[in-house]
Amino acid sequence: MYFQYGAAEIDYLSQKDKRLGEAIQKIGPIQREVDSDLFSAVMHHIIGQQISTKAQATIWQRMQEALGTVDAEHILAAGVPQLQKLGMTFRKAEYITDFAQKVQNGAFDLAHIGQKPDDEVIQELRQLKGIGVWTAEMILLFCLQRPNVFSFDDLAIQRGLRMLYHHRRIDRKLFEKYRRRFSPCCSVASLYLWAIAGGALPEMRDYAPKKSVK
Repeated sequence: MYFQYGAAEIDYLSQKDKRLGEAIQKIGPIQREVDSDLFSAVMHHIIGQQISTKAQATIWQRMQEALGTVDAEHILAAGVPQLQKLGMTFRKAEYITDFAQKVQNGAFDLAHIGQKPDDEVIQELRQLKGIGVWTAEMILLFCLQRPNVFSFDDLAIQRGLRMLYHHRRIDRKLFEKYRRRFSPCCSVASLYLWAIAGGALPEMRDYAPKKSVK
């Protein structure tokens, strides 16, 4: 499953910002995978912190093979030592079991969190160990498929903005200007800024000041 967007979002962003519209036309449709299962999305984000995508996938595969079903019951039955043996750190194993415990006892309500507005979802996700603002925003976008996610803490989005608009740096005030411009389609704008930051338009460069070599 990919993040769902279409002509309505593209037309809106193109009308609001000619430069972004031109970049969208050059890049074309973007297919970014989403995980609609909130439990596994939180697990993936905790496991994947500060490791490669390949390492994350390897650990997830080991969890599936070892536990059979990756859910709160099986995670709690395994416990921290068993989870560590699958290749994750003690801290991540602790975060995962804490999350599983909150799901099992109802402290974290998987069934109803998707019905809440973005700011409340972020607030609830941040109560979980190992989940910060940026991770919560990525879960909003790539699990709940919220349409208006624009993360100031995402360095690649900042890089994309610098490249597209020739800024040397992106401070909070400038970032919020673009958020207002792209809203309520910030998530689609994010997809294209990530693509730009990743080199989708080779003619663009990053205008950030060069770091001096001492």
